[in-house]
Amino acid sequence: MNFDFSEEQKLLQQTARDYLNQHAPLSVCRRVLESGEPFAADLWKGAAEMGWLGAAIPEAFGGAGFGRLELVLIAEELGRALAPIPFGPSVALYSEALLQLGSESQKQARLPALAKGERIGTFAFAESAGRPAAARIQTRFEGGRVSGTKLAVPDGAAAHDALVVAREGSDLSLVLVDLAGPGVERQAVKSLDPSRPLARVSFSGAAGERLAEPCPDLSAVLALLRRAAVPIAFEQLGGAARAFELTREFALGRYAFGRPIASFQALKHRMADVFVALELARSNAYFAAWALEEDAPELAEAACSARVAAIQAFELATTEMIQMYGGVGFTWEYDCHLFYRRAKGLAALLGGLGDWREYLVRELERGAAA
Repeated sequence: MNFDFSEEQKLLQQTARDYLNQHAPLSVCRRVLESGEPFAADLWKGAAEMGWLGAAIPEAFGGAGFGRLELVLIAEELGRALAPIPFGPSVALYSEALLQLGSESQKQARLPALAKGERIGTFAFAESAGRPAAARIQTRFEGGRVSGTKLAVPDGAAAHDALVVAREGSDLSLVLVDLAGPGVERQAVKSLDPSRPLARVSFSGAAGERLAEPCPDLSAVLALLRRAAVPIAFEQLGGAARAFELTREFALGRYAFGRPIASFQALKHRMADVFVALELARSNAYFAAWALEEDAPELAEAACSARVAAIQAFELATTEMIQMYGGVGFTWEYDCHLFYRRAKGLAALLGGLGDWREYLVRELERGAAA
């Protein structure tokens, strides 16, 4: 079985890299982080014009109609650039939810604007600290109205629409809410990575539209998170690979005791550890991409494995990056902290490492019992 990408897909990836090298150097991420901009609007517009926002959206709904394999390659390049745009929340979560669960009319009404970048979507789930659990969901959906408060909503201050997890009777529903409508209050909150900001969103009788039938547990939510985990894993993989490359270049150019520090055995071992973690994450991500594209039975297990490996690789790469840069690694002027911030932010976007390890164990146990 060949898990490599086709020549056409590799060309798409190279085109994305070339575009981002020109239009999204690391200074763009730093600009958004330092200025308090919600995201890089010029880059978001460019991503829409390149067709990236609608990569997985069929042409019938205004998208490019590529597929999930093309989507993950674009996500990897955005990760390499630390692109400060709401790609994950809007494309990997909100748009994917509409594609999987939306009615024909909901898709026709919402997907074209998402593909063009005219509207931004997000996912509002968490209401308290701790692992995801149905009992923690207190936001209500009654009579077509949503009431409650969601915490740490990614790009919640800039998004136009949100997919809200709410309790409807004794079940849970996924509800579409216009964040610019009445009954919605948004407040930006401080986060470790201001280039990908978070918000607190409160609903007080906001109009909502159910996306799918109510579910007695979090199974529908977790299925959506698993699908989103694959492109997010590629975004993490891209960031980790770029951090590794920059660290290697710095180590080769920095001298101590008359020789490059990259020649010291202790640093070689640490760089080798990062490389192994990267290759492990890439292998898991490739398998998950195949499973997502084919909607294979292995998707649940593959997505969990990709998520766990990507979190570990990105965090290891950025931690070692700071350490190997030495006395300047922690300073504001160098870019190490940009990668470290993004690694921590993406690690928490869909639930933490502990959550995904638990999901993976459950999938492995389920497969063993089958």
